[in-house]
Formats: sequence, structure tokens, C-alpha cells
Amino acid sequence: MKLNWRALLAFFHDVAAAAVAWLAAFWLRFNFEVPESFVVLAVQTLAWVVPVSAALFLAFGLYRGIWRYASLPDLQRILAAVGVGAVAVPTVFLMLQTAVPRSVLIISPILLAGIMCGSRLAYRAWKEHRLDVLAGAQQEPVFVLGAAEAAVNLIKELARSPQWRVVGVFDDDPAKIGRQLLGVTVFGRLADAPAWASRQSVSQAIIAMPEASHTVRRRAVGICREGGLKVMTVPSFDDLVSGRVTVSQLRHVELDDLLGRDPVSLDTTGLREWLRGRVVMVTGAGGSIGAELCRQIARFSPRQLVLFELNEFALYSIEQEFTALNPGIPVACAIGDVKDPVRVQELLAQYRPSVVFHAAAYKHVPLMENDNAWQAVLNNVAGTQVLARAAIAQGVEKFVFISTDKAVNPSSVMGASKRLAEMVCQALQEPSGTRFVMVRFGNVLGSTGSVIPKFREQIAAGGPVTVTNPEVTRYFMSIPEAVQLVLQAGLMGRGGEIFLLDMGDPVRIAELARDLIRLSGFTEEDIKIVYTGLRPGEKLYEEPLAADENTLPTPHPKVKIAKARQEDSDWLQRLETWLERRDALDPAAVKSGLARWVAEYRPDRPGDEVTR
Repeated sequence: MKLNWRALLAFFHDVAAAAVAWLAAFWLRFNFEVPESFVVLAVQTLAWVVPVSAALFLAFGLYRGIWRYASLPDLQRILAAVGVGAVAVPTVFLMLQTAVPRSVLIISPILLAGIMCGSRLAYRAWKEHRLDVLAGAQQEPVFVLGAAEAAVNLIKELARSPQWRVVGVFDDDPAKIGRQLLGVTVFGRLADAPAWASRQSVSQAIIAMPEASHTVRRRAVGICREGGLKVMTVPSFDDLVSGRVTVSQLRHVELDDLLGRDPVSLDTTGLREWLRGRVVMVTGAGGSIGAELCRQIARFSPRQLVLFELNEFALYSIEQEFTALNPGIPVACAIGDVKDPVRVQELLAQYRPSVVFHAAAYKHVPLMENDNAWQAVLNNVAGTQVLARAAIAQGVEKFVFISTDKAVNPSSVMGASKRLAEMVCQALQEPSGTRFVMVRFGNVLGSTGSVIPKFREQIAAGGPVTVTNPEVTRYFMSIPEAVQLVLQAGLMGRGGEIFLLDMGDPVRIAELARDLIRLSGFTEEDIKIVYTGLRPGEKLYEEPLAADENTLPTPHPKVKIAKARQEDSDWLQRLETWLERRDALDPAAVKSGLARWVAEYRPDRPGDEVTR
């Protein structure tokens, strides 16, 4: 083993320690008055003790570590080397027939282990104290909220940070108050943090509770905000468990942390058995939901992913991402329109997917309400019908259709078209063959066209932030959570069901805007909120389930089955005749036609009269 100069110094230190420990053992054995004959024996036997010890030190790799970072594994290697030496040295003397006092053979390894371990720990303590003194003036004091494992790991990692110095911990567990985590005192409960902030001159706090419920995290953020503390958080529990990030990769609190929900528990074993080794197609693969579907499906090792997308740049972007992050998964990037039966049939015949996730859709409610109403119907309904019939013809095992809560008692063309697409899939369901599964969920944070990016742009521009109505509410979930539950529902589907995802509690859009303004470091005095009135087709409240539908439980607590009205094949043939007409219908004709096909659709219902 080749040693650099630092390792050589450590080696010579340990060799000297072996000699000192051996001589000191004689000194202790004879109560500090060693007879002359034993002095000669001690010196003569060093010629064997030192080489044997040196060889063992090298053999056990004691010089691969750095003293400044001496840790338990380093000490374990020292104890192992000294322990073997405690057996090897007496064996050598036994073979040489050299009589050495037995107490020396016992005392010497104890002293040696103490010198070697103690010197390393002393050096590390001195080095860290010296660095702390030098960096102390530059480090910013910070509180940690939470005293569980994540907080311990965070304190340990921040101890080496030149930027932060943890001065106190807060936790609501009374058993932890007054105790210490790695030398840092738990001052009190979470609510006590603002009072301690002025005493300790602290202006920053880090929430280290990735495993806590969103209610607890939101309360912690509120406490910090009210106390004038700037707040950061550690990564999510899922990210930490996956190994993608470490606990010290701090980030600012995002809206997801305030509106987030408790972690989703997935049947990963079932999903892996379902998707592993299969060809999976995702339509709308360049959109926010489609792209996240691709990312999460990739975790379960499909044989191939077929990305079907109309937008060239969106497809290029997801293709580049997969090339960089998932090079081991074969990806086919297909440009095309789901309304084109020739292209759809060609792709399904070429790649023979076992599972199709249909996420392609026109989703923007006001944009689809008037001038683009017929295109919304063609894309959302006719496109689904074309893809679904091709899936049946090519023997696709399961077809998962991504729907929306706006399909419940729809008041918009977009919502009615998605409800009609659900009915198409149900009408195509046969006792055997392709199994059609529909999944409904509400708004997703940060998706393309969602309100969050718009609010961020308005705040960046100095305001105002525009909200349609102070009472308007929506259901929200994060994109990853929505997709996780879509996969779970797809796994459970047996054919013909409409799965309803648990969207939690509805959120007032005005409150969401206020939260986002505060998270951006402003107040409502800085950034005004302006109410503009409901837009065409919008509801005041979204409804998770229509009045004439019932729900059935599933094995997953966040997924239920909606028992909705189903149509037969005759109904489907009449609908397809309407969809195949070549002349473009004006908005009034589209809405009138949709009202005939979707009984619960009321195009003349003002949005602000819709109740929960």
C-alpha cells in the first residue's frame, strides 16, 4: 500500500504508539519501578512487537481514512488490528520461548488502543473546534424544527457547513425538550421558536419533518412566518428514501408543502409485476401529466416506452430527458394525432403495447368553451374513440383513460367532452378483451395551464394577481401524487370502472394566491389581488362525484370507484355518426349536441349558480 506524507506521519505515530504502549505496560506492571533485567527484556522484545504491530496496521488499512473525519468504522479497524496483535505478539514470544509477564501482554494492547483511538478523536475535536472558531463569525445561526432522525442527520451534515450553525431545536414531544441532539439543545415546542429567535439572534429556521403530515408542516410554516423567521425545509420523505437527494439539500418552502397531502402508499410489488417487461404507450407524453407518467413507469422496468405526442418540441424535451436520466430503457418517440386512425393503427401494430395510458387532451376550460368547442369534442371524444378502437383491434390488455373532476355535472364544453369520452370507453368495454379504466382527478399543482405558473408570473411582474371570484374553490394535488394514484387505479382496474382519486379538502383560490404571495416574500400590500369574475364554462365549486353516482371502496384508501351510468353499443354507433360529420359545428350547436349525449351537462347553467 502506497502512503502519502500524511499517511506516513500517521503510520509513524502508530508505530511509536506501539513502542510506548509496550514499555508503559512494563512500567505499570512493576508499579513504576522496573527491575533492570526486565528493562532489558522490554527493550529487546520491542524488536518483535513493533514490526508485528506495523504489519497489522498496514494489513487492516488504517491509513485509508483521514484523521479529521475519524469515525466509528476507523475505530473499529483500530480495535480489530490491536485485537489481532494481542494474539499475534504472545504467539511470537511463545514460538521464540521468550518469557514475558502475562499482565504486560494484557495491558499493552489496552494502552495501544487507547492511544491510537484517543489521538484520532482528539485531533478531530481540535480541528473541528478550530474551524468552528474561524468560521463562526461567517456562519448564520439557524433553528431546526423537528427532533427525529431527519433532524439528527441534518445537524450532523450542517456541522460541516460553512454557511449554517444550528443553535437550537424545537419539537412538540415533551420527552425531548431540554435534551440534546449531537450537542444542540431542544429548547421547547414548535410554538416557542419565535420567542427564542430574539434571544439567540436567529432569523432562519429549517423544518426537518419530512415524514410529518402536511397539517403539521403547514402549522410549522405558519409559526415561522408569524415570528418573522425565514423558513426552509428538507426534501420530501420520498426523495430522501429514494436516495435522489440528501437531507442537507435544503430548499425554500413551496406551495406543495402547504397544500400537500400525506404520502401515498403504493403497491409497488403489484405495479412492478404489471409493468415490468411490457411495452407501455403514453399519449400526450410531452404534457405535465404524460411526462410524469413516463418517469414513474420507468421505475418499474418496462421493456419499452412509446411516447406519443402531437407537439414536436414537447416530445423532443421528454426524449432528451430520458436519454440523459433513463438510458437503459428503450424509448420510441412518435409524433402524431390521436384523431388520425391511420397513424394510431400504425403505431399500435408496430409496437404492440400491452398497456396504454391516454393523457392527451385539450384541458383549458375557457379556451375550449366557444371558438374551439368543436375541436375540443373531436380531440377529447373522437380522439379517445379512435385510440380505444385501435387498442381493441391490436389486443391491448389495459387502456387507462385520464379524466377530470370537471366531468362531474359538467358546466363546460371541456368537462362535457371528458365525460362523453368516459362513456365511450365504458360502451366499448366487453366481457373479455381490452379492459378500459377511467381515472378522475382535479387540478394538479404546476401543470401546464394551471393557475400556479400564472400567479408566479403575475407576482414576478409586480402584480396584481387575478382571481376570478373570492369564493371559487378547487381540488389540488401534486403531479407526482396524481400519477402515482393513476398507476394504482390502473393496476386495480378490471374493466369499465371510473376510479375517483381522493382529492382531499377543496382549496380557495384566493387563499392559494395569498400563500403564494407570502412565500414569494411579499405582502398583500405589495402585491394586490384583483377579482375578475368567473370565465365562460367555469364553476364556482368543483364536484368530486355526480349526484346520480355511487362510490365503492377499493383496497387503496385514496382510490374509490364511481358507479356511473353506462351506455350500450347502439348509443355508441349513433355518437360516432355525429362525430364523423365533416362540417365544423358552431359553439351553440356543439353545446346543444353535447347536452343530448351527456344528460347531466347544462350549457346554460351560470357557473356562479353551481353549488357543491
